This record gives sequence, C-alpha cells and structure tokens, in this order.
Amino acid sequence: MIKTDILIIGAGPTGLFTVFEAGLLKLKCHLIDALPQPGGQCSEIYPKKPIYDIPAFPEILAGDLVKNLLEQIKSFEPTYTLGERAETIEKLEDETFIVTTNKGTKHHAPVVVIAGGLGSFEPRKPQIENITKYEDNGVAYMIKDPEVYRDKKVLIAGGGDSALDWSIFLADVASEVYLVHRRNEFRGALDSVEKVAELSKKGKVELITEAEVTQLHGDDKLEAVTVKHLKDGESHIEVDSFIPLFGLSPKLGPIANWGLEIEKNAIKVNNAYDYSTNIPGVYAIGDVNTYPGKLKLILSGFHEAAVMCQSAYQRIFPDKKYVMKYTTVGGVQGFDGTKKEAKKEVVKSIV
Repeated sequence: MIKTDILIIGAGPTGLFTVFEAGLLKLKCHLIDALPQPGGQCSEIYPKKPIYDIPAFPEILAGDLVKNLLEQIKSFEPTYTLGERAETIEKLEDETFIVTTNKGTKHHAPVVVIAGGLGSFEPRKPQIENITKYEDNGVAYMIKDPEVYRDKKVLIAGGGDSALDWSIFLADVASEVYLVHRRNEFRGALDSVEKVAELSKKGKVELITEAEVTQLHGDDKLEAVTVKHLKDGESHIEVDSFIPLFGLSPKLGPIANWGLEIEKNAIKVNNAYDYSTNIPGVYAIGDVNTYPGKLKLILSGFHEAAVMCQSAYQRIFPDKKYVMKYTTVGGVQGFDGTKKEAKKEVVKSIV
C-alpha cells in the first residue's frame, strides 16, 4: 500500500506543478500515470512542439517545460506509479481513499486530485481509404521529433493550433511545407494565423484552403497525395510525409465510473471555491475539468493547482490555520533539506 498526503492522477504539467504547490505546504505527493514517464502529452505526443503561452517564456518546447517542472519539484521528492492506469476508487469510513490501478497497485490518501488532462485519447483520422497502409511509412498523426522531417516535403492538414504551430516550426526544417485546410478561416490563435500568412507570402509555406486530401499514393511508402480543391478540382502533390492534425478524441476511461458529475466528457467542479468535485476530498484540475468560463490552457491548470492545494491542506489539517507566505519572502524548503533562500532587498530611506 502506497501512502501519501495527496494522490495525483495524471503526471502532465498541471499534475507536476501541483507537487510544487503542495510542497510549499509540506504535503507529500504521489502521482499515477498510464504513460511510462512523467509529462503527459507534452512528453508522449509533442515534446518538440513549441508552446507560446507560458508566462515568462516567449517560446518553450513542450519537453523542456516538463524538464523544468521536474527540476522545480525535485526537492519535494514526489513518488510515482508509472505505466499503470487508475482503475477504481474506494472511500473509507475515515473519509480517506484507496485508489487501485489496473495492475493492482493500491494507493491510500486523504485527498485525490484528478489532473488527467484529456484522459486517454486517440487521434482523429481522416476518412481516406488506404491511410492505414502508410501509417509509420509517411503518415503520422503527431510529431515527436521534427528532425525526422529535415529537408523533406511535408504536407500538414488541419485548421487548429497544432496544424498552424507545426507549419510555422517546420518551415525552417523541411524543404517544403504544405498546409491544407477545408475552410478559409482557421480555428487557431490569430497570431499563428498571421505568421502562417506571412510565411506563405515568403514562399516558405504553401497554403491551400477550401481543400482536403482525398487520396494517398505510393508503393511501400507514401510518395504523393491528391488534394481536392473546392473550386480548382484535384491536384497531385509529391510529398514524403502527410500529417493530419485533426485533434484528439478524448475519453475519461475508468474515472468516468467513479460517481463523478460529468459534463461533455469532462468533470464538473466548483470553480467558485477550490475545484472540488461532487465527491468531498476529490478534486479535478487542468483540462480534465469543466466550469463556466473554463479555458483549456496549461497556465489555467497551474492556477487551479495552487487554489486546490490550499483547500486540500485544510481538509488534511482541519485544526490548523495556514498563513500563506510568498516564496519571495520565505524561500522554498524542500523535503530533502535543501532551501532556496529568498533574496532580501535593503530599502534605504531618503531624508
């Protein structure tokens, strides 16, 4: 039986940052994740994808963000159950919980935090007859290492942030980049749309709108695609890689059977207070939760983690009153005994 103060289900960025916020309160954390390493989607799906909306980082690769978070929480000594999926939850008479994984590992904690991101997921595949023939032979639904596309002809399909961001990134990596979208309007960030438009003017990205890929060609591997344009008809484009980025189809998995209040495949929480669920002692933070005005951003998950940890402390220690201290004043004391002192500034009065 693994015992901890806060049991975190999901070791993505939000789950990892929860360890930091809990550590400031001297609360021990254990994380469960079905993936074999911490980091969630940032490690497994797009470690080399640039992220632009992390405060103080104009641009940071997803993998580097995870690396920094792991360094930030190192002194708080979190423990992990990796490569296992949280399967069942049992509430005991003393209001604590036992969570058991699909491999039978049991975890005991007074607080359970679900930070599972989108849950389990699979890519949405385009309806192209022979697409499975070329999977891993020219067709990919995610980009793990952009160097694979160095000096290659790449065609990306999609109209969201992933399609736009990767088109921008690969413009300096691939020899040719095509971006195909069914509409003239894109769903992604306006800044990214403007960058793609500028790259198109410079000839670094060939932008094809009101069109879609309808056929794939090649013997043992992908050699070309057929693109059907709404007005101009069909065209044949030679490519080395076809990357359809139509998003992920998320599923909550076993968590959906825990008695939580679910709305549109997300867990409803009390955002007016502490991101608690309808089960006292169980919280949900990050992309896995929903509430009025919810923004599915990493920075939103960071905020939710900080607020949730204050509530968790009061649940674990109902008779103690915690007075929040800014890290700029109190520094950061890790469980390993190391302490980063806050820098003291001397203020001189002027007479």
